Amino acid sequence: MGDISASDTKVDFGAPAVLHKWPSLANRRRLDRVPYQVHEGTLDACISAFMQKPAATRHLYEIHTAAQPPLVAEILSPEHVTELSRLREFL
Repeated sequence: MGDISASDTKVDFGAPAVLHKWPSLANRRRLDRVPYQVHEGTLDACISAFMQKPAATRHLYEIHTAAQPPLVAEILSPEHVTELSRLREFL
C-alpha cells in the first residue's frame, strides 16, 4: 500500500448531504424503523448540525452524501463524521 498523497485527501465539503436520525427507544437505535431526515444541505452544514447534537445521542445520527474515496463513504457513521469534523479544522 502506498502513502495517501495530499491530492487523495481532498474532501468536497460543499457536496450535497443529508443528516438522518434513527428513531430510538432508551437511547438505542430502533432497527425495525427507518431513519428520518433532520437536515439537508452541504456536507459542511450537515457535519456542523451533527456536531451540535449532544455527544450522548450522536450514535443515533448518520450523514448520507456522494462517496468521495478514500475518505468519504456514502453513509457516514458518527465516528466518521467526528473525524471529518477534525479534518475540516485543518483545511
